[in-house]
Amino acid sequence: MKKKTKSQIFKFDNTYVSLPKNFYQKINPVPVKKPTLIKLNHELLNFLDLDENSLKSNLGISILSGNKVPSNTTPLAMVYAGHQFGNFVKQLGDGRAVLLGEIIAKNGQRYDIQLKGSGQTSFSRQGDGRSPLGPVIREYIISEAMHYLGIPTTRSLSIISTGEFVKRERIEPGGILARVSSSHIRIGTFEFFSAKKDLVSVKKLSDYSIKRHFAEIWSSKNRYKLFLDKVIECQAKLVAQWMNVGFIHGVMNTDNTCISGQTIDYGPCAFMNKFDPNTVYSFIDTYGRYSYGNQPKIMLWNLSKFAECISFLINQNEEKANKIILNSLSTFPQLFEKFWIKAISEKLGFFLSLKEDRKLIEKFLEIMFKQKIDFTLTFRTLSESIENEKKKIKFFSSFKNKKPITTWYNDWIKRLNKENSSKEKISKKMQNKNPLFIPRNHLVEKAINNAVEKGDFSMTNDLIKVLKKPFEYKENFNLSEPPKPNQDIKNTFCGT
Repeated sequence: MKKKTKSQIFKFDNTYVSLPKNFYQKINPVPVKKPTLIKLNHELLNFLDLDENSLKSNLGISILSGNKVPSNTTPLAMVYAGHQFGNFVKQLGDGRAVLLGEIIAKNGQRYDIQLKGSGQTSFSRQGDGRSPLGPVIREYIISEAMHYLGIPTTRSLSIISTGEFVKRERIEPGGILARVSSSHIRIGTFEFFSAKKDLVSVKKLSDYSIKRHFAEIWSSKNRYKLFLDKVIECQAKLVAQWMNVGFIHGVMNTDNTCISGQTIDYGPCAFMNKFDPNTVYSFIDTYGRYSYGNQPKIMLWNLSKFAECISFLINQNEEKANKIILNSLSTFPQLFEKFWIKAISEKLGFFLSLKEDRKLIEKFLEIMFKQKIDFTLTFRTLSESIENEKKKIKFFSSFKNKKPITTWYNDWIKRLNKENSSKEKISKKMQNKNPLFIPRNHLVEKAINNAVEKGDFSMTNDLIKVLKKPFEYKENFNLSEPPKPNQDIKNTFCGT
């Protein structure tokens, strides 16, 4: 086997740069003073067919920090617009990130390698283009947790400490994240060109997106209608997956909605502790637009903005286009319901679909809400409760008012008896659907504070380790515990 040469650390195969120049700004990352490799994602680099020793070398660290640009790529900052909290901003773009290039992974799929916190671009506005180390660590932990929970997401390849400081609310050490995504094309990317009435560019972007993400529909006569349908379906499934692990994105702006159906941009996001559909974590979301319970509704709203952008491609007759679009958008609630009900049914051990299931699901959620019970551990302890009496006692211990949950539990056991499986097998399958470990907000913040203030990354590493196998018991069992009242962090910030 041939040894990889220095220029082959990343085998770039770039395509986005072939689009017209109004799609991006060609720009190199801004070098940093003293880059230090903090974290390297071994599983991801293997999937991407990258050489670990090369990435750990001085050259590899120089590339991951943006200090050196390989000769076989053309870095760029992508332009896009977006509806932020319902208000349209006509130009946003990569103000603190540079798309280093694209590579083909072992599965034959194309992935972007983007450096976040890599310096100013023409889209930075008044920003410095940098990121504090804290948000970089946060995105690494949470994006990897989402991946191992089986939820489509961007991933994190590396964390670099820049040796520089950035000023936010306080002076903090800087960091750069190497983010990996199936693409960085957002609904806001389409909105940028649509707002300018640049229909040629909308078509070029649509064609590029279809070929990259939904190649199977390219030869269809009604490919643009099918394009809309594909995006609707993958977003309905994505939000259903979020809801079933208690994840709250926090900033579901159209510029944070990837048309590929991946979760992107881990700013003021968090996993819900006590079950409450009104839970909000973003400090600036004062009206609860992006609360846990609003996420399906907001995604449908975002999809309507996407549909408006490509309506002329679906049909040149505006009236006919609108009719087709409304029919497509009307499928979202049913699709979301299908994906959500299947997943939450399996969390409760219902692998057969029966009419009584919906009533049992809703009643269980109602009891959790009224008694302010932890979302994740309640489902987890329920899945273990049918194994033995000790674990059943543990499940009931969370409920102050035992009467409603006892009635529900007895009805639930009767329902499980209708499954074509033993209770032991049902329990095992349930445990594979109900995580023990999630990136609890208070733990993530503690890990970040230890890293930023003390240079201690041990808790970051411990969290990443347990989150790789979220359904299994481990020695770090304390990392599964919800926060005590004085530990609960109600708000998070974008931070970058």
